Amino acid sequence: MAPYASDDSTTAAEDDDLRAARRRRAARYGVPAAVIGIAAGTIGLVPAIADSGSPDLPKITAEELIEKIAASDVQQLSGTVRISTDLGLPDLGGLESGMLSGAAGADGEGSSADPAARLTELASGSHTLRVAADGPDRHKVSLLEDAAEYSLIHNGKDVWGYDSASNEVYHATVDEHGGKHEKQAPATPQDLAEEALKAVDDTTSVTVDGTAQVAGRDAYKLLIEPKQTGSTVGAISIAVDAETGLPLKFTLTPASGGAAVVDAGFTQVSFAEPAASTFDFTPPKGAKVTEDDSVEAPAHAGKSEEDLAKGFQGAEVVGEGWNAVAVLDTGAEGGVPTEAAGGELGGFLGSFGDRVSGDFGSGTVFKTRLINALITEDGTVYVGAVTKDALVKAADAGQ
Repeated sequence: MAPYASDDSTTAAEDDDLRAARRRRAARYGVPAAVIGIAAGTIGLVPAIADSGSPDLPKITAEELIEKIAASDVQQLSGTVRISTDLGLPDLGGLESGMLSGAAGADGEGSSADPAARLTELASGSHTLRVAADGPDRHKVSLLEDAAEYSLIHNGKDVWGYDSASNEVYHATVDEHGGKHEKQAPATPQDLAEEALKAVDDTTSVTVDGTAQVAGRDAYKLLIEPKQTGSTVGAISIAVDAETGLPLKFTLTPASGGAAVVDAGFTQVSFAEPAASTFDFTPPKGAKVTEDDSVEAPAHAGKSEEDLAKGFQGAEVVGEGWNAVAVLDTGAEGGVPTEAAGGELGGFLGSFGDRVSGDFGSGTVFKTRLINALITEDGTVYVGAVTKDALVKAADAGQ
């Protein structure tokens, strides 16, 4: 959706008020935004790659390679990462970030340095990152932008976020068990690989698909493919460092074909100990510092990504394997607003959803290239990495 463009008859303040009003109206319809959030959460933050060549490595079985990943215990590394994401999300003109994060520093609703605001940027496009780690309590990820940089630093009990463009700082603390803010930090490639491997069961084919070189490292390629039809996932390829067992590259291709949904991995990596100063941070002079407990909950009714994750963990699940669908009762009867009921925004939301009907009644399917969600007229949401037809089938089976 194109941003509002002012004309000579409106003042800058009036423009700001109108933009804020549109965001508030958008927030009333949080479920479509939640679909985008779920898709973003599915991606996580994984490193991106450059691979070439097929090194001659000792033979290894898929089971042995999985065990190698599980046994990997890399504690120290640094490198450069490239991540490209193509979920096929509609262009919301930046609206989705505000609805999902609840941290739009420029509008006074939190800090632009809050990780929950910045990491949603990885849900689309290509990004370059610098990463470093030294044990479980010291990590740094820097998102490089044109003439600016965003850094997320975990050093002991302190978690810092710094946005150089706005000169804003976010600060939180974690307890000895990790604390709630640990979940805002990016996942490692190993975390993502382990999540993918959780799907390995009788509905999954797992094979070793040759070898590759990633960031100058010899690697085995593990290929994970659904045996079932109806999943939006075509295949997941994980390049595993032959020496350390660390996943170096993670690529998810859709069943519909075309470019990868996620293509992420190291372009350069070192397993030497990073300098201790890498994880030091002091707020720059004049920076606006927001402490975690001073960040107020956003005024809109949308849920945070963490709340959404908790909600899905408690959801009813129908189907099995790659065709599993989570079912939630939102209690919001009426489904997605029509243009008549929801005005301009309602018509816009409906424009990128497909109306469907079946034994369950009628509803709207919101689609990405990976995660799809059906929102019925009675407020029930069916969501999963499955096709539109599979969602309708799941909804019909629930009647």
